[in-house]
Amino acid sequence: MRILFLGTPEFAASYLEFLLKKGYNVVAVISQADKPRGRGQRLLPTPVKEVALRYNIPVFQPKSLTKEGMEIIEKFKPDIGIVVAYGRLLKNPFLSAIPFYNIHTSLLPKYRGAAPMQRCLEAGEKVTGVTIFKISEGMDDGDIAMQKAFEVGECETLGEVYEKMIKHGTELLDEFLKSYPVPLIRQDHSQATYAAKIEKEDFYVDFSQSAEAVRNKIRAYDPLPGAKTILNTFEVKLFGACEIENIDNEKLINTLPGTIISIDKIKGALVRCKDGGLWIKYVQFPGKNRVEFYAAKNGGLVKEGVVLNS
Repeated sequence: MRILFLGTPEFAASYLEFLLKKGYNVVAVISQADKPRGRGQRLLPTPVKEVALRYNIPVFQPKSLTKEGMEIIEKFKPDIGIVVAYGRLLKNPFLSAIPFYNIHTSLLPKYRGAAPMQRCLEAGEKVTGVTIFKISEGMDDGDIAMQKAFEVGECETLGEVYEKMIKHGTELLDEFLKSYPVPLIRQDHSQATYAAKIEKEDFYVDFSQSAEAVRNKIRAYDPLPGAKTILNTFEVKLFGACEIENIDNEKLINTLPGTIISIDKIKGALVRCKDGGLWIKYVQFPGKNRVEFYAAKNGGLVKEGVVLNS
C-alpha cells in the first residue's frame, strides 16, 4: 500500500516515524510551511519535515493543495492518505482523488475541532480516545473506521494524555492499515460537541470556580503553555495541580478565592477555591524555570495569605 502522509507538528512526526520504522511504504509527505521556532526564532523545518528528510522521503510544502497537491498525487500515485494534525482543511478535488483518513484525538463525535485534548481535560472527562475517520468536507464529521478508548486519571496532565494519544493512536493506525479496507460507521451527529480553538483568555484560572474545575483548567495546559494567574504584580504559570482538600467554613468565609492558605514542602500551595482547597505544587515566574511553591516561599517570592487573581 502506497501512503501519502500529511502532518506538521511534533505529534504528527511521532506517527510518521512510527509508520517508517514499521516498514510502511510512505511514498511522499506533505507538511505546512517552515516557521520560526525556539528561543532564537530561527526558521526551522516542521517536525514532520525533519522526520521525512531523515528517512529520505520526498517532502512537499505546497501553498495550495488544489494544484500542487494534485500534482503530488499524480506523480506518486498513493493508494491512501493519512492525515495527522496537518493544520489545514482538505477540499475537493484533492480530497476526492484518493481516500483520506484522519487520526483525531477524541472519541468522535465528541470534541470535533481544533483542541480536543485540552477541552476534554477542562471538562473533566474520565475517558477519551483516538478515532480514525474518513475525511469529508465537513469539520471532523466523516464516517468512522476505528476507535480506541482509554481512561484519564483525575490528575493526569495534557502531557500525559498526549503520550497516551501517541501510544494508543499509533497502535490503532497499525491495526487499521493491516485491516484496510475496513467497514465505516456513520457518526451520530446529534451527539457532536465542539472543541473550540484555544484563545489567550483560556489560559487564565478562575479561583471562584470549584476546586475540581480549577484543577481541570491547570492540568489542561500542563506542561505547555501553562495555566496563568497574577501573583502580586507578576503573571505566573501554575503546574502540578492534584489533591483537593476540604477547608473549614470559617476560612471559606474569611478568605477570598485564590488565597494561598498554606505552603507545604511536599504538596505545594493550598489555594482556596469556591468549595474548598486545591494543592498546586509548582509556580513559574516570567523568564524563569518552574519551581516548587515551597522554594518560592523560601526565596521570598510568595507567602501565605497572598491572593492569586485571574
